[in-house]
Amino acid sequence: MTRRARLRELDLLRFLAAMAVVLYHFTGFGGDGAWPEPAREVFPELAGVTRYGYLGVDLFFVISGFVILMSAWGRGPGEFGISRLVRLMPAYWASVLLGAVVYALFREGNGVPGLVVPNMTMLQGGLGIRNVDAVYWTLWVEMHFYVLAAILAAVGITYRSCLIFMAAWMFGGVFADEAGNELLQIMLVPTWSPYFIAGMALFMIHRFGPTLLLWGYVAVSWLLALHWGTWRAGTAFKGADDTVVGVVVTAIFAVMILVATGRLGRIRWSGLTLLGALTYPLYLVHSQLALPLLDAAYPELNRWAALAAVTAASLVLAYAVHRLVERPGATWLRARLLASLAPMRPAAEAAPPGGAGAAAVPVARPADAELIRH
Repeated sequence: MTRRARLRELDLLRFLAAMAVVLYHFTGFGGDGAWPEPAREVFPELAGVTRYGYLGVDLFFVISGFVILMSAWGRGPGEFGISRLVRLMPAYWASVLLGAVVYALFREGNGVPGLVVPNMTMLQGGLGIRNVDAVYWTLWVEMHFYVLAAILAAVGITYRSCLIFMAAWMFGGVFADEAGNELLQIMLVPTWSPYFIAGMALFMIHRFGPTLLLWGYVAVSWLLALHWGTWRAGTAFKGADDTVVGVVVTAIFAVMILVATGRLGRIRWSGLTLLGALTYPLYLVHSQLALPLLDAAYPELNRWAALAAVTAASLVLAYAVHRLVERPGATWLRARLLASLAPMRPAAEAAPPGGAGAAAVPVARPADAELIRH
């Protein structure tokens, strides 16, 4: 299967995960949100299902483990870091500024100046500063994975180094939790690491073929994910049924196994690329956009019409952010970050044995487009 076809499968899964989170916030959330009452009470017909939409994040993390290892393979830490910054920051900055606008115009949300500035760094999670949008917490979890992946890239990404890395991360997280070591728990995020490790192992199955050892990584990661998923059902997401959580987590692993083993190769619709492109901005903007929009539309519109309107508006804004911010922002940012790495690279030209006046031979580098695809 080609990389392009594989990415279409993952684009579909990413979009479905994002929509699960959107429906969770709009119809299944039990706390204060954009509706006058908890969304779960506004849509009791849907809440029994959509209250589990938060598990879309779990799918995101498995996909991230798969895609980030695929993206980082053959790259050094600098190029890997650029790929992450170019992919994440333009849409993220737009989302933070959206929060500032919503607060300035409607006095809703958390976009106060004192929060906007530190949130622009994406480091607020480590500084103990509140997120402008609650969904940003997942980006801070991802950041832990990126730092660890950059260390792996610095060592050199090979089959052997990945096996060692995944084992060290898995056992290190379990040991950190057993010892109650706060520093290692923060660094290794043991409550979420099974998803990233599973994604990495599944990519290696896809790239190198299935082996008992790689399936072992997937199996142990699945068992750890079940453990932490049921733990979250009793803490952060109280009231969620353990059995349902276990079934959904198992389904997430099952569908990613289908991707890794090429069983979803028939999914080839080119429009999935656009859906995948909308996923990240949709995830970032839907909650903040809903605050003023539902205030204006509901209850003048009935709840179903208001839900359709806010969902459609979120998709339209996500498309606008993708076309008007992400794409030009990526081009601008990529060129400058690549130039920043130039002093670290070997000489771009190497004199051949024929002498200094002979034709120069350029040093091969990955195509720039590959730095932002994932």
